[in-house]
Amino acid sequence: MNHRPQYLTVFQAIEGFILHKNAQGLSQRTVSSYKDILEHWAARIGGETQVPSITSQDLKRYLVWKTTEYIPIRKNGKKHPLSPKTTRNIYVTFQSFFRWVGEEFEFHSPMKGIPVPKFVSPPVEPFTKDEVVSLIKACVEKRESRPSNRHAFTTRRPFTLRDQTVIKFLLDTGLRASEFASLRISDVDLVTGRVIIRTGKEGGAKGGQGRIVFVGNEIRRSLWKYLKDRPDAHEPEAPLFLNNQQQPYCRNSLRLFITKLGKRLGIKAHPHKFRHTFAINYLRNGGDVFTLQDLLGHHSLEMVRHYARLAEVDIAAAHKRASPVDNWRL
Repeated sequence: MNHRPQYLTVFQAIEGFILHKNAQGLSQRTVSSYKDILEHWAARIGGETQVPSITSQDLKRYLVWKTTEYIPIRKNGKKHPLSPKTTRNIYVTFQSFFRWVGEEFEFHSPMKGIPVPKFVSPPVEPFTKDEVVSLIKACVEKRESRPSNRHAFTTRRPFTLRDQTVIKFLLDTGLRASEFASLRISDVDLVTGRVIIRTGKEGGAKGGQGRIVFVGNEIRRSLWKYLKDRPDAHEPEAPLFLNNQQQPYCRNSLRLFITKLGKRLGIKAHPHKFRHTFAINYLRNGGDVFTLQDLLGHHSLEMVRHYARLAEVDIAAAHKRASPVDNWRL
């Protein structure tokens, strides 16, 4: 049984909470988000404030301030109020933080009675087949140049094979950008198509759990062609993909590559859209929702149900097909 400490400041509690989240193996992005949100709150209320003195009213006032008065300056220099999604993330962070404090030190959570901020998820828009084909073709040639002293011309992109393989890999696996960027050569078995998604800071998987996904024959062939000319192809810990600067992809460089390619074609494109496209087409092509949950790395069926609705798949029918009791006639 944990014991209530005589003193526990906000700074101390945040430090313990972040250590706890790191120990759970959460991705660095998730842990950093928790830390940033809590430290911003601590700067507002005072880091030496005693945690037991914090009330629901204190937290309500802070949330109201964040949503009505606080207007941060973005990286581009412009000022924009917080989005409903960001406000929801602050609420979720507080909820997790005070739950941990309560369990660790037997404190009553001041989050009880505070309503969840409203947030409507934006509609999921998958790529169409024609859009994906256009993106793959766009990897071959650069934008047409029209000099004043000669005819218009196009030049071939130097990394066509790699870029096409990246697009196909994202579409065939449904990986998150952080998971894709963390892949090493040893994570992919070119014989079986087995891909290991590692957890924690190293692997990028969310929720503290790794998983296994697969790629098809076309991806394995493309990967072999791409890797055979890489000098580090036989180094197991080398990144699976390198960007134009011969550095490992990060979430931002992957996003820039995809969005820039889509902009040339007039297509709204970002890495996560491949994840949506994979999920919806997996279900439409006969995949079941329970396997999809594992492949996507979701802890609950909530998001998978959303994909199922978009794919017009009957989850009850999928369960009926998978039920051992019904199928074994027990």
